[in-house]
Amino acid sequence: MTGHPPGPLWTGRASNRAQWLLAAAGAAALALGIELAVDYSWGSGNVPLVMSVVGCLAVGLLILYGTIAFVHVAVTVDSEAMEVRCGHIGLPRRTIRLSEVTSAEFLPRITPQQWGGWGYRWRPEKGTAVIVRRGEGLALHLGDGKLFTVTVDDAENAVRVIRTHLRALAR
Repeated sequence: MTGHPPGPLWTGRASNRAQWLLAAAGAAALALGIELAVDYSWGSGNVPLVMSVVGCLAVGLLILYGTIAFVHVAVTVDSEAMEVRCGHIGLPRRTIRLSEVTSAEFLPRITPQQWGGWGYRWRPEKGTAVIVRRGEGLALHLGDGKLFTVTVDDAENAVRVIRTHLRALAR
């Protein structure tokens, strides 16, 4: 079996700048919650105030994390695995060992509608996906029958690298 040089064989990314608009909405909800907590006095008691503050803070944080985590995705393929890292802090992260992959497929057109939206998605009939934008991506068919899909630029070359490594593993 021939060995690959250390380090990544392929790296790619995909991003979606439109999600920054959703992040702004999350920041606005968070700011509203802070404003209510600091400067607003309710004449009808503290319970409505606390509920409003907690609601705004929770919604703001959920929207912010949900959008910023999926503004972009970085994919790295090396001689042993494919690693997918989301967002600026790299979470969520998924590593799939190539020894678990049975085949790789280039997908020229993936849309968020096929998966029920942006983000880290799971559908029983389709498997798991990381969808940050519409466009090209790749799908890995795993040995346990599951499917993992990710939108990423230059996915066709990623599939070539993965297939080359799968052939080397089969020898």
